Formats: sequence, C-alpha cells, structure tokens
Amino acid sequence: MITYAYWLGIVALILGVLGVVGFKLERWKVAVGFGLAVFLVGWVAYAFHFQQLFVKRWGGVMSVRVPNGQMHMTATWKGDNLWIENYDPATNTCHFSEYSKGNLLEGKVTIKDCNPLMGDRDGLPRQASRPEARR
Repeated sequence: MITYAYWLGIVALILGVLGVVGFKLERWKVAVGFGLAVFLVGWVAYAFHFQQLFVKRWGGVMSVRVPNGQMHMTATWKGDNLWIENYDPATNTCHFSEYSKGNLLEGKVTIKDCNPLMGDRDGLPRQASRPEARR
C-alpha cells in the first residue's frame, strides 16, 4: 500500500510542477523538464533505495519470478536484502539468490548435489523408498 502512496505522491509532485511552472508562469518547456526530472529522481530513489524498505518495513509491493525449471523453497531477509532459495531438480543444485537495492551487487550461492528432500540416492524420501519401514 505504501508503494502506491509513494507513486501517487510522485505524480502529485509532477502535476504540481506542471501547474505552477506551466500554467502560472507559462513556461511549458521548463515545466516539462522539471516534471521529467522529478519522475527520474523518484524512479531512481525507488529502485535503488525505497522498494525493499517499503516491502520489508511497511508492507509494500514487490514481485520476484522463480526461474523456469526451478522450484521455490524459501525466502528470508538479511538486513534490507531479500535472499531466495530455489531448487533445480535437473542439476540437483540449490541456488540462493540475493535481491539487493537497485539489483546491484547481487550475491548468488550454488550448492551442488543438494537434495532438499534428504532422500536416498534415488531421490525418493527415505520413508517412501523403504515400504517395510512404515509397518
């Protein structure tokens, strides 16, 4: 919800600049330039600073896609950055990916021979692979 309020504030600021500089002072080229500058500064501030803060601290909105062929396992916050763990059954690897502010300096950790089910060599859970163990 805070994300929508932020962008509503940016749009209101742009309209205010257009109203004052454009209508009152009749300087439309300057007004459009200031409006674009306000939008650019607002977008950069959101992408590089506010997005994850809004999501973590005030219930903002954010979307992350799971890569094709992978299964989502868990997500956690470390500081202000989101870490997501996905499992790739084709390569039997777990991938921890960091989503940092502005998508810069994102970390990635790959664990090879990762089996999140902790099963036998067949990849089946231990209990399911031994029917006699359930009796």
